[in-house]
This record gives sequence, C-alpha cells and structure tokens, in this order.
Amino acid sequence: MKANVGDRLVVEGHTDSEHRHEGEVLEVRGEDGAPPYVVRWQDGHEGLTYPGPDAHVMPPE
Repeated sequence: MKANVGDRLVVEGHTDSEHRHEGEVLEVRGEDGAPPYVVRWQDGHEGLTYPGPDAHVMPPE
C-alpha cells in the first residue's frame, strides 16, 4: 500500500453491521508512501493507523 498526504484511506466493513470508514491521510511515516499513516477519520478522531487487507487508498476528490 502506498499513500500521500491528502489521500483518502478507506476501510471496508466486514459485515452488514460494520460500516465503511474513511479518513484523510495527514502524515505518512513509512518510506516511499508505506504505512503507518496518521489519519483524521470522519468523526474527527486522529490516530496512527496500520491499515489491514480490508483497506485501500483513494486520491483526494
């Protein structure tokens, strides 16, 4: 996975009761766009994130 500051990180839900989560990449701490990322989630929470296989990166809209 590779991201840039300003990209959107999307984590898909595994079941119908789990919702999709989206956030903005604020900081890339790995080399060449690799994780971990500091992300601001839709609810305003910010945190260090190591995305799993259910996540993907989208360019900013």
